[in-house]
Amino acid sequence: MTPGLGHKLKEALLAIVGPEGFSEALIDMVSYSGDASEHSHRPQAAVWPRNAQEVAAILSLANQERLPVVPRGAGTGLAGAVVPVRGGLVMDLARMNRIREISLADRLVVVEPGVVFAQLQTALAPSGFSFPPDPASGKVATLGGNVATNAGGLQGAKYGVTRDYVLGLEVALADGSLMRTGSRCMKSVSGYDLTGLMVGSEGTLGVVTEITLKVVPKPPLSATASASFGDLRQAGDAIRQIMSSRFTPSVLEILDAECIKVLNRHAGQSLPEAAAMVLAEADGYTEQETDLQIRQITQAFAENDAQNIALAQSPEEAQQFWAARKAIGGTLFSLNNTMLAEDVTVPLSKVTDMLVGIGETARRNGVLIATLGHLGDGNLHPNLIIDGRDPDQLARAHRAAAELFALAVELGGTLTGEHGIGLAKASFMPLEHDETAMRMMRQIKRTFDPHDILNPGKMGL
Repeated sequence: MTPGLGHKLKEALLAIVGPEGFSEALIDMVSYSGDASEHSHRPQAAVWPRNAQEVAAILSLANQERLPVVPRGAGTGLAGAVVPVRGGLVMDLARMNRIREISLADRLVVVEPGVVFAQLQTALAPSGFSFPPDPASGKVATLGGNVATNAGGLQGAKYGVTRDYVLGLEVALADGSLMRTGSRCMKSVSGYDLTGLMVGSEGTLGVVTEITLKVVPKPPLSATASASFGDLRQAGDAIRQIMSSRFTPSVLEILDAECIKVLNRHAGQSLPEAAAMVLAEADGYTEQETDLQIRQITQAFAENDAQNIALAQSPEEAQQFWAARKAIGGTLFSLNNTMLAEDVTVPLSKVTDMLVGIGETARRNGVLIATLGHLGDGNLHPNLIIDGRDPDQLARAHRAAAELFALAVELGGTLTGEHGIGLAKASFMPLEHDETAMRMMRQIKRTFDPHDILNPGKMGL
């Protein structure tokens, strides 16, 4: 059992956030013990700050008392990044949820970290603008979490990830000081890129209290197509042809044979059985532009022996195409009590090799792996589905995951494209980063957080 806080420390926290902003209740500690990963550990207490000054005051106190602090958004992460492995304090930023400014003249918004991704998109929709990174958990995930993990999504190939849109931040540091980074400008090269350093740091360097994001016009038109492939290499060749052309699809997704089987058997779908199903979307400002792109995509499908090529004839039919992709996450989670939702990215030319390697790893270790992915940026999600109560299955799944990480790095890829490192991949960081790089990252961590109170135990630091 994790011990509670001492009376003096509790009283000091209550003085900062008030009774409504503090809890040691067991139900809250259990709720804050995990995220969407397999990892879990209870904190000693939780706080709900309402503004940057309260965040800073909490950190100043925690720094003096050497109390671990784990910043948290919606807890939708898949790598254990918000699991309080050393106890301490969970800092839930959900009450800092205001959209402070929408300035279309400057093409930016200013938000607090507790704003939900979908909330911002709804606010922007009447103007025709959007914040393009589109995480699968966007209906509930917070923008602070997006920044902490450098989140991406289905549109990453064409529109990039969170880092590409963060213009500036306000950050509370471990000692309680507040720092502003970046600017409101579209271009800024003044000094070190502290904004870029903070994005993707998973709360290990500071707590983001305000975010300035670039927003862009959303093309009004889109077209959707799908195709099945009897062989993974045919699918890979089609993707290579598409991505070598002079345009970039807004979305390019894959569901492997295991995903197709699962959707047909458990989600009421009737997809053609195949080695892979590829879904593509093109967007644009005119029908001619959009139609040209989607027809080049279907031509690439046909030239690489695709089957069941279909082009949506209406927005409603396009939604039916995407129904399978949207259903897969929840369906996979429901198959058993444990799913290791992994996340690797490889160069586009190596996607086929990675897909083939995933299948070989699954067979070698006797583990069900259902893979989906964002083909346009090489980001694949092998989902290992097991009975986590069976020690043998769990051991084989972890062995298979380690093999997949090693393969991705061997192919010139990375351990994570969008889920982050957290706890799940902390021990694998030296696979990707050499000794000098790891040393420099640890030195940066010590500079910002000399007493290691900020989300300790994460990222192998």
